[in-house]
Amino acid sequence: MAQRARRQKRIRAKVKGTAERPRISVFKSNTAVVLQLIDDTKGATLAMATTRGGKGKTLVERSLAAGKDLASKAKAQKIEAVVFDRGGYIYTGAIKAAAEGAREGGLKF
Repeated sequence: MAQRARRQKRIRAKVKGTAERPRISVFKSNTAVVLQLIDDTKGATLAMATTRGGKGKTLVERSLAAGKDLASKAKAQKIEAVVFDRGGYIYTGAIKAAAEGAREGGLKF
């Protein structure tokens, strides 16, 4: 936990979300992945998607669907470009699937 907190702090020092280009924040537990679109200038969450109750057998499949869901919510708010904050997690598995789902949904990062 302490290692992830250090990585997360290092990433957040560089990655900032704005109204034009919000930040996709990722939280991963053993059972779910939660994605949020955050405008750091206002400190507001613009959209949220989660893998809970999603379609798919594995967490990776549900993460891909959650990424696409978040992208569709962003498109409804006319958001095209974002920055990706992996939250200190390694970019494999469910985290990578969520990013790919968002890209497939039309978000650019």
